[in-house]
Formats: sequence, structure tokens, C-alpha cells
Amino acid sequence: MFADSTPIAPGLYLVATPIGNLGDITLRALDVLRGVDRIACEDTRQTQKLLNHFQIEKKTISCHEHNERERAAELVEALKRGERIALVSDAGTPAVSDPGSLLVREAIAAGVPVIPIPGANAAVSALIASGLPAGEFEFLGFLPEKTGARRTFLEELAAARRSDPRETSRSLIFYEAPHRILETLADMEQIFGGLLNAVVARELTKVHEEFVRGTLAEVRKELARRERIRGEITLLVEAPRRVSPLGGGASEAEKIADRLGRMQFDAGIDEKEALKRLARELGRSKSDLYRELQRERARKR
Repeated sequence: MFADSTPIAPGLYLVATPIGNLGDITLRALDVLRGVDRIACEDTRQTQKLLNHFQIEKKTISCHEHNERERAAELVEALKRGERIALVSDAGTPAVSDPGSLLVREAIAAGVPVIPIPGANAAVSALIASGLPAGEFEFLGFLPEKTGARRTFLEELAAARRSDPRETSRSLIFYEAPHRILETLADMEQIFGGLLNAVVARELTKVHEEFVRGTLAEVRKELARRERIRGEITLLVEAPRRVSPLGGGASEAEKIADRLGRMQFDAGIDEKEALKRLARELGRSKSDLYRELQRERARKR
């Protein structure tokens, strides 16, 4: 092992740890974990397994989402006295959908050196093997757990992307729990349209690592056939494409209202059916179009 015996400088070290395969730990990460005065952990029991594997004896202290604010004040005082402290999450890179951001901000505000120690990250690992555009991507972490909040978030995301003037393709990256993945895929299929390319990366770097690739509809159907879905999941989706203007100088909401009226007149259908058809045609959700229609009507009152 090419360990550096030089004592490390005082500061806060953000140490990425393996997301599954312990062989993904870096030599620099091991040097830092051996060289710090103590290690702040999301879960001390989980980190102890890692330390035991690499025969590292070091004092640990908890720093998780429920105590980070209180713990940050304590750790920053120690850092100001010249201590060397490592921050680790249960797996992957600290502060990325894991505790740590508050501690980092407090350390920076106190003038304490903050040193990143790069390593494993589920989002980037999934992206580079997904086959989706990797030159430009947006990491959005965990979606809201409640159905209504999740759908609203996705609808706003789709609306923002479709009004984005950029023509470049990009990927959206999410983390999701296995017991919610089918609901999330169904929501995305309804709101983004089922033809967008998607990838579910499951159990990355572990024995049962798997990539399920296809359209949103195909990926959902494949997972729905399974008796049970297990493991850590990274979900990647091709970002919804920009919608071309419907013509004229009016706002998109007004154009949608005009088009709904024409569809109702030409096809002899009611507003509900017209909304459903127009949503399919535009690749948008019916509820999203309905809200725009209501906003337009409110403006005319």
C-alpha cells in the first residue's frame, strides 16, 4: 500500500466511502481515516464495519440528519483548535443526499480548511454506464415521498424543461427507495410521457448490480413483473424536450385553451376528453394542462 506517512494538516476532510464494494475505497481515503483525530459518521455502527475491515482504530462520533446542527457547533470548535476531523456518510460522498452540508458551511464560515477526498458516488457511477447523455446532467436527489408532492414536483420540472431554450440533451438523476420506484415511474410516465429513455441502476458495485434500460413505460413494465424489488436505486431519465410554440403571440396557456376549444368543436367531445387528448399530443400531464387552463380563466375574470 502506497501510504503517505506525512501527518495530515488540520481541517475537515470529506471522505467518500464505498457504496457497496469495499475495494472502491481509495488509498488517500485510507490515509486520511488513519491520520485524523476522529471521524464524524452518519451511523457510527456502519462506519465501524468499514474501519474494522481495514484495521483502523479511530474515535468516532455521530453526525446525522437529526443532530447535525448541534454536532456542527461542537465539531467546528474542535476544528478551530486545530483538530483533524473526517466526515463520512454510510456510503458514498458526504453531503450528497446525505448529512454534511450544514457542517461544511459552518466550517467554511469559521475559516476552517475543508478538504474533499473524492471517491465513490452512486449518481455518477450510474450515469456513466447508463447510456443516457452524460455531458450535461442534473442531480435532483430523492423525490418527495408523498404522492401529491411528488407529482407536483415532476410537473413543475417538466414545465420548466419544456420552456428551456437550450436544445442540448441532458439526463435527470434521482435516488429512489425500492418500495416507491414503481409509483415514481408511473408518475413520470404520465407526466413526462412514456417514450422518454430511462434507466434504473440497482445495487451498484454489489454482487447483484443491475441496469434496467428502456423507455419509461418499458422499464416500469419490466420491474412490475417482479415479485419484489430490492436494493439501493438510482433512477436516470432523459430530460423532457422543449415544446415548440403552438403559434401566435399569446401565452402557452392561451394557446392551450384555444386548442382545447377547437378539439371540442371538431371532435364533438367534452373538455375532459379534450384535455386527455391534448396531454397525449404534447407529452404532458392532464393535471398540468388543467392548472394552466384554470390560471388563464382566472386572469380573464
